[in-house]
Amino acid sequence: MNEPLKPACGAGGMRVLPKTITVTRRGFLHGGAVALGAAAVAPAALGAPAARGLARTFSVFGEAAATTLLRMARDVFPHDRLADRYYADALRPLERAMAKDKALAALLRDGVRDLDRAATARFGAAYAALPAEADRVALLETIEATPFFQKVRGDMVTSLYDNKAVWPLLGYEGSSWEQGGYLTRGFDDIDWL
Repeated sequence: MNEPLKPACGAGGMRVLPKTITVTRRGFLHGGAVALGAAAVAPAALGAPAARGLARTFSVFGEAAATTLLRMARDVFPHDRLADRYYADALRPLERAMAKDKALAALLRDGVRDLDRAATARFGAAYAALPAEADRVALLETIEATPFFQKVRGDMVTSLYDNKAVWPLLGYEGSSWEQGGYLTRGFDDIDWL
C-alpha cells in the first residue's frame, strides 16, 4: 500500500511521492513536550532585555530609539524563528543613512518620538514597553500612511529579506537560476497533497 507510484508520463514525467505517515505517536509527543518547554522559556529569551542589549550597539539612533525601532521591525515583519540580531542587522543601513542625512535623522527621531507619545497616551507606556502585540499593531495601523512608517517599512523589507543568513530560517533556498532553474530542482515535489 505504501509503495512508490510509478510516473504516469514515463521516465521523464513528474515524480509522485507515496502517501506515508511520517509522524509517529512517540515523535508527536516528544515534539509537543519540546514545544511546551520552549514556550515556557521563550518570553524570557525573546523579551526586551535582548533587544536592549542590541539597541546599545546603535550609536546614531541611540538606545531608546533603537529599542523602539527593533520592536517596530518585529511587529511589522513578525517571524518567530528570527532572532533580534537579524532585525538589528536590517536596521544598520538605515542608521548609516541617518548619519549622513539630517532630514532622514529628523524624520526618524520625530517618528519614534511621536510613536512613543501615542503609545503613552493610549496605553500608558512607551511603544517598546507594551507587552501586548495587538496594542502595538493597533498603534502601527494608525501611522502606516506616515512617511516615518513607510521609510522604516520600505528599508526593512529589503534589508531583512536580502540577508542570505535569513533565507534558510524562512525556508527559502535562494536563487535557482545559477543551478538551472527550479524546473529540475524539485519545484513540483509536493509531498503534502
